[in-house]
Amino acid sequence: MKACVFIQTNHKQITGAIVAEHALRRYSQNNDKFDVQLMDTRDYPFFAAREGQDYLRDGVKREWLNDDLQSFTPTRFMPPKLMSYEGRAVVMDPDIFATTDIWQLLNRDMQGKSIMCRMRSGPKGLIDKCKASSVMLLECENLTHWDAERQFEAMFEFTQDYQPWICLREEDEQSIGYFENEWNDFDKFTLDTKMLHTTRRKTQPWKTGLPTDWRPAERFRLFPPAAWVMRARRKLFGEYAFLGNYKQHPDANQEHFFFGLLKECLEQGQITEEFLRDEMARNHVRHDALTILENTPDLPPAPLHPLNALSQAA
Repeated sequence: MKACVFIQTNHKQITGAIVAEHALRRYSQNNDKFDVQLMDTRDYPFFAAREGQDYLRDGVKREWLNDDLQSFTPTRFMPPKLMSYEGRAVVMDPDIFATTDIWQLLNRDMQGKSIMCRMRSGPKGLIDKCKASSVMLLECENLTHWDAERQFEAMFEFTQDYQPWICLREEDEQSIGYFENEWNDFDKFTLDTKMLHTTRRKTQPWKTGLPTDWRPAERFRLFPPAAWVMRARRKLFGEYAFLGNYKQHPDANQEHFFFGLLKECLEQGQITEEFLRDEMARNHVRHDALTILENTPDLPPAPLHPLNALSQAA
């Protein structure tokens, strides 16, 4: 069985997912050795079946909304079953873009571990010991206890909390190994970056200026009153009230890299202009995307790291 890279997505992040697949193929010299599969929540009916129902998240009951920007996250646990619990898989978010050959990760020595990932940054990593499941290398035969649909349903029975599940806190610590942070670089773009994760949702480069459509946390261990305020805001005024708009990404190189990849997707037919205009009309892609693409320089040929040319252009 071929190894496979699984990219999670939903209808709101489909453009990012297509660009992410293009980046994987662009920077790999081993494309014949692995498959790439998009996991779109629209293809799995159990998501739609729970629309509007309460589930358990960090000890709080929240309403499940498939229209939320990150409704795809439970699909992180689907690859082992999709692989019939055989072979190697990488699973990744749709806002992560390779700058090097993913085969280096798929083929690395896992030293007997079932999962490889990195720790979350900030309080979630330091205090909550939360692992970043947004990129995972998986030895599927060792993960037969993973059944994403069953665990998803348990959240609505209030026997499974989303937060420890997504943070891998319920996994045997001895089964988890750690790869270098550069395989899941959180909004950090250097010559060492292997996978750029535009994880700060409010500054995702293709969303600038659009109304915020993601829901913030409602539990703040360092300052609990903040959670009370956020909960009251939601209950009184609605899910996205007073959250404002997406902001410009502070690193122009990250924006240029994304739009360089998107430009290639248009030129090579992975995305059509009609599709992109429709995504703009749906507020999934910033409304000035086509104008930006007109002024986006070509990326250097792989395997040259994109930051070399971008830095020179800047």
